[in-house]
Amino acid sequence: GPWMEIAHDLPRLITSHQLRSHVHQMPQLSARHLRGREELHLAHLVLSFITMGYLWQEGEEGTVKVLPQNLAVPFWEVSQALGLPPILSHADFVLANWRRKNPNGPLEIENLDTIISLPGAESLRGFILVTLLVEKAAVPGIKAIVQAIRAILQLDHETLHEALQELAEAIGDMTKALARMHDFVDPAVFYAVIRIFLSGWKDNPAMPGGLVYEGVSDEPLAYSGGSAAQSTVLHAFDELLGIRHSEESTAFLHRMRHYMPPPHRAFVEEIHRAPSLRQHVLSSGDARLRAAFNRCVSALADFRSYHITIVTKYIAVAAAKAKAGRAEPGDGPAAGKPPSALEAKGTGGSHIFSFLKSVRDTTREGLIRA
Repeated sequence: GPWMEIAHDLPRLITSHQLRSHVHQMPQLSARHLRGREELHLAHLVLSFITMGYLWQEGEEGTVKVLPQNLAVPFWEVSQALGLPPILSHADFVLANWRRKNPNGPLEIENLDTIISLPGAESLRGFILVTLLVEKAAVPGIKAIVQAIRAILQLDHETLHEALQELAEAIGDMTKALARMHDFVDPAVFYAVIRIFLSGWKDNPAMPGGLVYEGVSDEPLAYSGGSAAQSTVLHAFDELLGIRHSEESTAFLHRMRHYMPPPHRAFVEEIHRAPSLRQHVLSSGDARLRAAFNRCVSALADFRSYHITIVTKYIAVAAAKAKAGRAEPGDGPAAGKPPSALEAKGTGGSHIFSFLKSVRDTTREGLIRA
């Protein structure tokens, strides 16, 4: 009850600078009373949002070094039970944070809403739900991976060809879904208001010392902020298609796997252990299979290119406008003073453009050249 009461009022409590005092008055509840996976996931969602609001309520100038015990201990317990880190991750922000307005209606943006929110109003809702629609578009592709691996093991080229066509189509649909970002998210609001709340306390100059989780550890702990690099989808596609990223990019992506729900991580590792699709296509000498494989790789490179154009608009251009003082002042803690610590970094802490371009280029290199 006390958690939900605060969580449902986060935008107002943060903008009026009252969240920290409300958290200090919150009773310390034990996570032992939570029953089942759904309650644990809801608790992680709620406590992670409260934590982000608590930390960034005063912007990057007014950070704290300690997360109070009545928030830190239950958040830690829930995180341990789920095998998730005690910070807001993609699994909370997007995967666990939606509901249908009409329970019998479709999974379309008009019929969807978030469960927990932060400052940023309609743009925040749009950012979360458009990202969810990209995940939804990926579903036939995830199913196609399972089908493809089975087909390799059974030497069934017909089924394999079908699965690869499904996968290429799904990746194309993800790009179309991502394009809806322009309709639902205002770059000035994303950059000046929303982005700071996704920031973590690892590789972030605004919180160089990490965070002490009171009652859990005397030493500060460092965790990366929320990032789409934590989504299982592209990791799974990369593993199936045998895409090899640079050492630095691979290290970052592998670190992001620890922010996925354990079954998601296990799924990606399972694909990694499966027989190589690329080798199978090469040794089959089948031109149709090779063309279908290359369509998947091209679609993935195109998706990554499109993502770079989105990031350019929502971060690089927005940062330049904010710097020039042209940005409309947002309504969050950063009103009139957009965050500078993460100017050239993703919320997960990556050097955003070099990382994204490197990953896109290595995807292209995964094509089978005739």
